[in-house]
Amino acid sequence: MAGTTASNTDTAAPYEVDECRGVLRVYSDGSIVRSSKPSFNVPVRDDGSVLWKDVLFDPAHDIHLRLYKPASASASSAKLPIFYYIHGGGFCIGSRTWPNCQNYCFKLASELHAVVVAPDYRLAPENRLPAAVEDGYTAVKWLQAQALEASDAWLADVADFGRVFVSGDSAGGNMAHNLAVRLRAGAPELAPVVVRGYVLLAPFFGGTVWSKSEAEGPKDAFLNLELIDRFWRLSIPAGDTTDHPLVNPFGPSSLDLEPLDLDPILVVAGGADLLKDRAEEYAAKLKAWGKKVEYVEFQGLQHGFFTIDPDSQDSKRLMLIIKRFIDDNST
Repeated sequence: MAGTTASNTDTAAPYEVDECRGVLRVYSDGSIVRSSKPSFNVPVRDDGSVLWKDVLFDPAHDIHLRLYKPASASASSAKLPIFYYIHGGGFCIGSRTWPNCQNYCFKLASELHAVVVAPDYRLAPENRLPAAVEDGYTAVKWLQAQALEASDAWLADVADFGRVFVSGDSAGGNMAHNLAVRLRAGAPELAPVVVRGYVLLAPFFGGTVWSKSEAEGPKDAFLNLELIDRFWRLSIPAGDTTDHPLVNPFGPSSLDLEPLDLDPILVVAGGADLLKDRAEEYAAKLKAWGKKVEYVEFQGLQHGFFTIDPDSQDSKRLMLIIKRFIDDNST
């Protein structure tokens, strides 16, 4: 019997070309597999002192946000500031439902005594930038609708729509910056909502020229250069570079920030974070242009230290700094 020969039309099985924290896998044929398991497998610490619920804020894309408020808050007590917390993950991974995100939001709601809004957003590479930034904008426009309609007593009875702060962690910090630039001081287009300030926690900025901390940072860092490059490769618009205006605030085609009227901004970085130099340069340039910007660096700490160990002394100190920033900019 004659043997069989492989046809030239036979194709090899798809192989993995990119992997992010065990939850996102991209294959050679373009297929994408996402695990339902979070990359941070920690227990959820829900002791009942903070109430929460999920809300669909973008029906067109089926995107939800998670609301948190102290259980002690009531319609008869003083209204609470609203604090957005936009999760990180290099624009490629992460979710409001991940335990590390939920635990940090419990702490924010409890220790800031605030209503916390934690929106999801579309992820890359299925949805490359600017999708995530557009979803962040939709999430704050959702709040405007709540302020105008006051139809959800769970929120309207306790929230002060005139004291809104927008924060983000890593990729979320990038989104907070881009929202600050789009909305400008006070965010007049969101009336009656008033944005009072922005908190950029280890913001995920990039550029075609490496910073010193990127080039010389340890290869075993929690967020190392190879992973930074992978996140950008998967999330920037096809054919573009990391000097894209949404990635590099000071890129060759980026908007000139000097003449813009911006709300106060708090920028936070870990001293051992490879993104540290970009955060420090961002704050220094804005401050030199007369913006109200504060830069706080936590010596020797890695990217995302505040969610990795929210009970550490440094994380507690950061919470006090955020609370002071809210108090200082609430009037």
